Amino acid sequence: QVQVMESGGALVQSGGSLRLSCTVSGTFGRVNDMAWFRQAPGKQREWVGTINRSTWTNYADSVKGRFTITRYNAKMYLEMNDLKPEDTAEYYCNANVVVSGTGLELQYWGQGTQVTVSS
Repeated sequence: QVQVMESGGALVQSGGSLRLSCTVSGTFGRVNDMAWFRQAPGKQREWVGTINRSTWTNYADSVKGRFTITRYNAKMYLEMNDLKPEDTAEYYCNANVVVSGTGLELQYWGQGTQVTVSS
């Protein structure tokens, strides 16, 4: 069974920094693309950024230059700088995981971690 868990959410002041972590655990073949998404109250979940196995990254325009995604094997991190009140949201980790011995790729989500930025 595969589990995805985020951590690191907190209340921070505008202009501050925060680092989120995501860990994929359990039995699996490998983890392919990983991504961060976020969902603010009353809004749809939106994509924040993606990192592949070669650590190539891509970001939403709203966070480009302020957020950085890194990973080491099945762990992914989101370094957030110059945080703004509009960054307030529940942040979710998404992982594309290959099932051992099958080649089948399944998508898993974490439960989310809350980031609140005060003005």
